[in-house]
Amino acid sequence: MKKYFKIGEISKLYNIGVDSLRYYEEIGIISPKRSESGYRLYSVNDIWRLNVIRDLRELEFSMEQVKEYLECHNVQSTLKLLEDEQNAINNKLKYLEKLQSNVEKRINTIQKAKELPLNKIVIRPYPKRKYRSTPDGYSNEFEMDILIKKLINTDKENLYIIGNNQIGTIIPINKTSLSTLEYKSVFVIDDTGEYALPEGSYLSVSYSGVYEHSNEWTQKLLSYAKDHNIKLSGDFLELIWIDIHSSSDINEYITELQILIEK
Repeated sequence: MKKYFKIGEISKLYNIGVDSLRYYEEIGIISPKRSESGYRLYSVNDIWRLNVIRDLRELEFSMEQVKEYLECHNVQSTLKLLEDEQNAINNKLKYLEKLQSNVEKRINTIQKAKELPLNKIVIRPYPKRKYRSTPDGYSNEFEMDILIKKLINTDKENLYIIGNNQIGTIIPINKTSLSTLEYKSVFVIDDTGEYALPEGSYLSVSYSGVYEHSNEWTQKLLSYAKDHNIKLSGDFLELIWIDIHSSSDINEYITELQILIEK
């Protein structure tokens, strides 16, 4: 086996950029020898250090922590390091499990959206749904995006724009006759929310395309309720099933309007 390796060989072996190897040398965590012609020569000792650096960096240890360990370590400090590695791995596993759950729920949401009957008024039962909400209304999509971001920021660890949480808006029932709808607030369905949408049957319609269709469909829902002697309660809920975060094709957007039927 070779006693020394050149910088290009080490770079290829460890998939580490040449600049990174030079940086490690600059901060003193590896010290390659120099050949008579000035080439860096890495020894077995340098390779051992690179093994440690690679493992610790993969676990997101800082360069300061790596350097401290390399400069002075013993059985006790190695044991402590391994325990820290174990904790870091466990934290990564928890994060990946949560991310996997989120992705699975998002897939389920999109699949359910594709099964919704479009342009057809139906009555759908819903359980109690907890949600978070903003107290602010808005009048255009840009303002809505800002309010959604504010909602997501209330719990960045668990709320995702591209996630399992369903985002919606509230349309005051007494404002639906206007040429442009007014929105009272933005909400996100979330099991830890402080508010709750009541359990019950909802008069509902789903449609594809631009959000402006909500204006037309709120009127049709009101007419349907009147024609069928259905008493309504509360305001309209506009739930976003598929939007720009899932598709760049407006024709694939799916929005559902719901309003609670009075018991």
